[in-house]
Amino acid sequence: MELPKDPMMLFSLINMKLRDFYPSLDALCSDLNVNKEDIVNRLKEAGFEYNPEQNKFW
Repeated sequence: MELPKDPMMLFSLINMKLRDFYPSLDALCSDLNVNKEDIVNRLKEAGFEYNPEQNKFW
């Protein structure tokens, strides 16, 4: 899956997928064959952090 370049679009897409389809970021990355570190780093640069307890970026 090709991820959006825009950090706000990426934030929205990942949180929607986590909320609706995946129990964890690891499950999402494995299923969609995307790099977890890439997602975490790109969203961190935009000011977001993953919260595994709530299974979302904020």
